[in-house]
Amino acid sequence: MFSPSRDQARRFFFDAWAKFRAGQPLSDLESIAVGHIGRHPEYHAMLEQPERYLEREWPPELGETNPFLHLAMHLSISEQLSIDQPPGVKSRYQALAVRLGDEHAAQHAVMDCLAEMLWRAQRDNRPPDGAAYLLCLENRCLG
Repeated sequence: MFSPSRDQARRFFFDAWAKFRAGQPLSDLESIAVGHIGRHPEYHAMLEQPERYLEREWPPELGETNPFLHLAMHLSISEQLSIDQPPGVKSRYQALAVRLGDEHAAQHAVMDCLAEMLWRAQRDNRPPDGAAYLLCLENRCLG
């Protein structure tokens, strides 16, 4: 199981973006990451300054979104969709994409459910509840 440190995960995004901008070949995972980065132009300047942002904190209590967490969640969702894990996540995502008319917006709707599931698991000191995650997605599909 791959379990990078915070700095390793951040360096992955910095390096993938730098390689993309330099026209260098990308690994499959880097290509997926760059696709998500491309849909977030608000992160481009930050990703071009690793020396400034490697150690930066984005405290949620100040209302800031951590761009690395956001991008990592996009990668997690992409992985879930590629293997349909938990079973049914792919069909619910596809339904959301149709309902919202935008795959990126659908990813963000899935991300809200993923974040809630992870928050509850941490709060309750329990494993993530895949059934609750799918229920959240189902409710989003219904509008």
